[in-house]
Amino acid sequence: MNAPPRPEPTDPRDRPARLTVGVVGAGRVGPALAASLALAGHRPVAVSAVSEASVRRTGLMLPDVPVVTPAEVLARAELVLLTVPDDALPGLVEGLVETGSVRPGQLIVHTSGRYGTKVLDPALRAGALPLALHPAMTFTGTPVDVQRLAGCAFGVTAPEELRLAAEALVIEMGGEPEWIREESRPLYHAALALGANHLVTLVAESMELLRTAGVEAPDRMLGPLLGAALDNALRSGDAALTGPVARGDAGTVAAHVTELRKHAPETVAGYLAMARATADRALAHGLLKPELAEDLLDVLADGAEGDKR
Repeated sequence: MNAPPRPEPTDPRDRPARLTVGVVGAGRVGPALAASLALAGHRPVAVSAVSEASVRRTGLMLPDVPVVTPAEVLARAELVLLTVPDDALPGLVEGLVETGSVRPGQLIVHTSGRYGTKVLDPALRAGALPLALHPAMTFTGTPVDVQRLAGCAFGVTAPEELRLAAEALVIEMGGEPEWIREESRPLYHAALALGANHLVTLVAESMELLRTAGVEAPDRMLGPLLGAALDNALRSGDAALTGPVARGDAGTVAAHVTELRKHAPETVAGYLAMARATADRALAHGLLKPELAEDLLDVLADGAEGDKR
């Protein structure tokens, strides 16, 4: 006589089968993560998308996956990705819980860098399993993002009993898990924003200035330079500092400020702030000679006073 079939476990941590995946918020991140999970054998089953751009993105990244309401996403999925802007996340979680959309045993994952799992406490009280998985990467909203996830670091925060499950999901997406304490999430996110988001602004301003100076292909000029600078910085830290500020060339820095004030006054404050930070680091690490630093700091102070006038 055949034994009766075993009942399916209700806890995703104990379930051997692949998970059904839902996405709430089809911005640039959610569809890419869901597509990556699909490559690992999981099954995207529902997405919520509001704008025309997000609907198009869903069709491109997750073809044949239906676009439904957030409540319906949670009704269909065992693993739910909440990929909405940071400021919208607390209200979304509370709203989903208040409407009874969250089920016991459901994996609820957010991708905010700012928050750990405490923001998911309402879902935890409803019986859900909370995870914070933040990919430390910029996203384009195109299929190239799935390829870029290979080797991407993820900031992972989860209850201790879910740590292995969180790390396993990151590895399945091709990422590298990096454990971040709950209380360290804002600092962690600030560090990433300082390095990545501000880098885009700096590069864009540099390209605009090069065009003003008559350079026809600023991207080709900057590519090798910035690639080498980034590589050197990652390898050597402050020892990689070069340029007129690190050398103490006060006259050159003064000329920079004059030209920037003439052609792109909106960039002067940023230039002065970064130059001062560079000077401080160069001094602290013995790269900038103290006898040269005084004139340089005077130039930076005069530049800042000029901005106030």
